[in-house]
Amino acid sequence: MTRVRPEVVAFDVNETLLDLAPVRATLVEAGQPETLLPTVFARTLLTGFAAAASGTWCRFRDAFDSALAQDSELDAGARGRVIEAFGELAPHPDVEPALRRLVEVGLRVVTLTHGSPGVAEAGLARGGITPLVQRSLSSEAIRAWKPAREVYLWAAGTCGVAPDRMALVAAHGWDVLGAQRAGLTGAWFPRSERVYPAVYEPAHIEAGGLAAAVDALLALPAA
Repeated sequence: MTRVRPEVVAFDVNETLLDLAPVRATLVEAGQPETLLPTVFARTLLTGFAAAASGTWCRFRDAFDSALAQDSELDAGARGRVIEAFGELAPHPDVEPALRRLVEVGLRVVTLTHGSPGVAEAGLARGGITPLVQRSLSSEAIRAWKPAREVYLWAAGTCGVAPDRMALVAAHGWDVLGAQRAGLTGAWFPRSERVYPAVYEPAHIEAGGLAAAVDALLALPAA
């Protein structure tokens, strides 16, 4: 199927748009190694994915707290302070120009996360780029986690477009895979992941960075 330029571009939030440095710093302040965050983040996703796959559900916040309890000896108060650091996230330096370029050519930009409502909004505001984002969507509203097909279809429906007129940009291969399986155009670029997982179907767009991913979306033919 030939991909066409989307009307709406959705962006994953944690790591893709927002830098997790404040969460890492809070862990270090609590006496934890700087290398702990990737382990906790991976276990958080495992917890949420397993709950979703088994027909139950939990909030991202609760999954993260559970992961912290398993991978550290922090008490509930210390874990709470680490979780609250998600409210201090800010965009990576390449985010503002990438989003601005899309908006300037008339595409609509949204965020799509299974993270806690308010995190994306706070981070966008901290970076001064709230006006570039039409809306922030959290799949907590439908009690689901990406990469479930229903999340992407819900996002497309909420934005009033067919799935093939929406793109998902993410620095996580599993997120891009889920979007593509739901009919969206997927665009992957590296941040914490160095390569796109070879066991997945190829990403529609695999770029060296966020700016290049946006360039590739804009290079798609008009419908």
